[in-house]
Amino acid sequence: MKVEVLTAKILDNNPSMDRYQLAIAVAKRTDELLNGATSKLNVSKKIKTADLALMEIAQGLVSVKGFSDIKK
Repeated sequence: MKVEVLTAKILDNNPSMDRYQLAIAVAKRTDELLNGATSKLNVSKKIKTADLALMEIAQGLVSVKGFSDIKK
């Protein structure tokens, strides 16, 4: 699945998250995967780690916590 489609799906399902917060979440999950965490998806080894992280978030296998609206 294309990155744009996955990104749109995640942002549609999480209205309080913006694309910058999503980028941080993907980077954090990518680091976890690179440091030995096991993937929650059964995909080939040829897929890039960042794409795998994005796919996991899009399918709801990895939760993204810690983002909230800042009240001014």
